[in-house]
Amino acid sequence: MDLAIPDMALVVLVGASGSGKSTFARKHFAPTQVLSSDFFRGLVSDDENSQDASAEAFDALHYIAGKRLRAGLVTVVDATNTQRGPRADLLRLAKEHDVLPVAIVLDLPESVCVRRNAERPDRDFGAHVVRRHVDELRRSVRSLTKEGFRRVHVLRGESEVDEARIVVEPLRNDLRGETGPFDVIGDVHGCRAELEELLGELGYTLDRDAQGRAVGAAHPQGRRAVFVGDLVDRGPDTPGVLRLAMGMVEAGTALAVSGNHEHKLLKALRGKQVTVRHGLAESLEQLGREEPEFVTRVERFCDQLIGHYVLDGGALVVAHAGLPEHYHMRASGRVRSFALYGDTTGETDEYGLPVRYPWARDYRGRAMVLYGHTPVPEAEWINSTMCLDTGCVFGGKLTALRYPERELVSVAAHEVWYEPVRPLVAPVAEREPTALALDDVLGRRVVQTWAQDAVTVRGERSAAALEVMSRFAVDPRWLVYLPPTMAPAETHREGEYLEHPREAFAGYGALPVLCEEKHMGSRAVVLVTRSESVAPRRFAIEGDGAVYTRTGRPFFDEETTSVLLGRVRSTIPWEELDTDWVLLDAELLPWNAKAKELITGQFAAVAAAAHAALPAALSALRSAADRGVGVADLLSRTEIRLTNAGSFRDVYRRYCWPTTGLDGVRLAPFQLLATEGRTYHDRPHTWHLEIADRLHAADPDLFTRTRRLAVDPTDPGSVAEGVAWWESLTAAGGEGMVVKPAANFVRTGRKLTLPGLKVRGRDYLRVVYGPDYTTNLDRLRDRKLGPKRSLALREYALGLEALDRLVKAEPLWRVHEAVFAVLALESEPIDPRL
Repeated sequence: MDLAIPDMALVVLVGASGSGKSTFARKHFAPTQVLSSDFFRGLVSDDENSQDASAEAFDALHYIAGKRLRAGLVTVVDATNTQRGPRADLLRLAKEHDVLPVAIVLDLPESVCVRRNAERPDRDFGAHVVRRHVDELRRSVRSLTKEGFRRVHVLRGESEVDEARIVVEPLRNDLRGETGPFDVIGDVHGCRAELEELLGELGYTLDRDAQGRAVGAAHPQGRRAVFVGDLVDRGPDTPGVLRLAMGMVEAGTALAVSGNHEHKLLKALRGKQVTVRHGLAESLEQLGREEPEFVTRVERFCDQLIGHYVLDGGALVVAHAGLPEHYHMRASGRVRSFALYGDTTGETDEYGLPVRYPWARDYRGRAMVLYGHTPVPEAEWINSTMCLDTGCVFGGKLTALRYPERELVSVAAHEVWYEPVRPLVAPVAEREPTALALDDVLGRRVVQTWAQDAVTVRGERSAAALEVMSRFAVDPRWLVYLPPTMAPAETHREGEYLEHPREAFAGYGALPVLCEEKHMGSRAVVLVTRSESVAPRRFAIEGDGAVYTRTGRPFFDEETTSVLLGRVRSTIPWEELDTDWVLLDAELLPWNAKAKELITGQFAAVAAAAHAALPAALSALRSAADRGVGVADLLSRTEIRLTNAGSFRDVYRRYCWPTTGLDGVRLAPFQLLATEGRTYHDRPHTWHLEIADRLHAADPDLFTRTRRLAVDPTDPGSVAEGVAWWESLTAAGGEGMVVKPAANFVRTGRKLTLPGLKVRGRDYLRVVYGPDYTTNLDRLRDRKLGPKRSLALREYALGLEALDRLVKAEPLWRVHEAVFAVLALESEPIDPRL
């Protein structure tokens, strides 16, 4: 016997003591799914049979059950549950979490239960207890459905229990396996001609019957239409719309959810008392002219419509009036009511109509939600939601959204078919595409990324990120990406080098790599728009872009930034990239353009102190040596220290030069991060550097070319060439190089590959570790690289996620969720010298 239970259900086992509930639960469900009253009695009293502990035990059981149901997990309650009171508590729990309650009744003979209890030494109560349970159970069986259980399975006798098999069925609204592409169509309201026209614009071919009526439609590329409800009422041809939509649904070329008007029409067709208004009279009159068989078909169609669908792996939700995230894929009367009618504030407007609660304004879900119900003059994104009811029946237009393309397609209404009670004006309060809230970035956060699953950010790190953002960063609307930190190659264990190319090449195994010259400057993110009209439309801010550091701080004042962006704009191949904005990852030179205070306060101070103190020390030591004092070793060490201090000063000075405004400022771009609708992590690094070369050719006074060399780690000759190239770079005063997978983004199975490994030169590392670091190499070689690499991978995944959300035009809070996480991770206590 198959016992069907819906996914995301609360399963209540009902049976007398000794009926085998626990055995049944162990056989058919995972241990984590089963919550046993006996087990919870043991938890709170150390005695699983202590009836005195029942109240505390069930309190704990209900708490854990609530946590599981909130997470959408099948939960089984193993208790006698023969009395109505305990069952009512569980039904309330199911209702609170909008899951379907299911009862499985083990109705075994009293004699069997008594015998089984007698065989168990821990059951010392008499047969009268079992008799009471059996009596309670048999009085309850017929009322379980009335109590609220959506499904009731009764197993009578041991054989039925033994032969039972649990079958978990997906909820009717669970169409996550349907990936589209889809064309989601707004409220039609009886406007058949406009619907036929829209389907034609979308590329569908209409099927017509012998009378020329549209009875179906199909797309040559296999796309499917999804109707958001309210096919009926108000318009001139409700039967024609239903005939077409029903034919498409029956043929599998369309899906449809119920609207409140279908719900009301169904009641009217079934003879229930309803108030005939808002266009219902027109539908009933039009259907009255149809054949009875057609009306019966309509009744059956409306009855089968459900409240909402979850599609494409959970990325798309369609509901007539919209749906908050905590209702997605849930099943209850409350969920269906919201999906059909939405929610109200309890107020009425000047037209006597209820004021709808603006749920979309606060929506923070992962899924895109498409809906209708409340007509608007234009379909607009509010967070990741869009209302597609653009008032066709009121003389507006009929609108569809192509998914996943996010392209709107509309046709104008042929005329005003029904006068609206109130004008189609979008409430201003609901249009806050860039609104941010503290809850979006504060506290412990788990950010899902497509590149590396979830990244966790601790609460104190989030607070640090908010502090930086609120005090120092550019306007948050420009802050759409932060680059990841970069880890060094494995430590070199021989000779006078701490870092060496051979470890970097070995770190990527057999992957072809590209060595890129490492410019000594400051990491810069450059966001530039094609014209000043782009930013207000795309980023909801005035201006032409931003140039900021890897922690979100602006490099220059507004005037200098504007001049710099103007020069960058003039070099971008806009037509070729087919975009109105470009996001670049670059290095901004010289180092002192941003790090002047760091240089003067830290590095220059060290060099000055050394050159002030060490010559005097050398003079004194030489005098002492001339007098025969045994200071030879100290003198030698001091001479080395002075030489090191000179090398230290020469190194940092090499990366500094005077700048006035933009005079002397250089940009070295090395990656095109994103343009409108497109990211470029799938392009090899040579492609990105060729773009950078073209920018350099267009403005060689601003852009610096990045030299590079391809290396095959499996070819000893190629490896030797790479080592020699690095040696020549560092000998000439260069910082070093970055070794990257030539293909750019690389993932093996679920494991993400580091985007780059830096290999810094021996002289440059004096800036990092101090003038005398070469005398401490043995100690420095014990540096721990694991945390730094983990940080680099997490930040890389978050950066890719931010870019993905940006080009999908997701709301700013969704982009910032990933961006703020990068900023938060930067406060982790990791050796800054790595």
